[in-house]
Amino acid sequence: MRSRFAAGPVTTKGDKTMHHDDFNFEPVRGLPAELPPGEEILWQGAPNPLRLAKDALGLNWVLGYFVLLTVWRVGVSSTEASFTVALAHGIPFLVAGLIAGGLLLLIATVQARSTVYTLTNKRVCMRIGAALTMTLNLPYVCIGTGQVALRKSGLGTITFELIGDTRLSYMMTWPHVRPWHMTRTQPAFRAIPDAARVAQIFAEAAETRLAEPKVTRIIPNAVAAE
Repeated sequence: MRSRFAAGPVTTKGDKTMHHDDFNFEPVRGLPAELPPGEEILWQGAPNPLRLAKDALGLNWVLGYFVLLTVWRVGVSSTEASFTVALAHGIPFLVAGLIAGGLLLLIATVQARSTVYTLTNKRVCMRIGAALTMTLNLPYVCIGTGQVALRKSGLGTITFELIGDTRLSYMMTWPHVRPWHMTRTQPAFRAIPDAARVAQIFAEAAETRLAEPKVTRIIPNAVAAE
């Protein structure tokens, strides 16, 4: 189930965004710098590894492919040999599928452990990347709307539609993006627990922030991958 919610009225005239390189040092977990006065963390989280493997890496499709190969091989071999021998012929395909699935799950686990999603009362922040770590700072004035896709388990993905001149590289931010939206990349909190509650926190924080008389979109130590 996917629902859409607005971050609130947006005024970008006169706003500026500053981008700087991130350093391998975190004075606050998931953030590249100390929180400025008046800013506080509302929520932090990370993807669920198994759900991330299924949604972003196609784990179910890969396992299903090797199951079909196994069934095909057993079926072909059963016409030429006994059923026991045919089953033995299918084992290598099954083992290969388990290895491939294990590798995908390992990649998803590494990605999840290196990721920190953060909501503050002023911005969305994403520390992402396993080999090349970077931090994305997205002030609420850069976000027009958000969408949340929920599952029965409560896990879900929240995507953020960027407005104005803000641009992100799809390849550099994958898998923390909305799939297949490459022309206008939409960063995302992928496969997070209790996604409905997190979406509500985001909506309320964005509405409050954008209702303030004056909003300056200058965030230090921000990284935009182009």
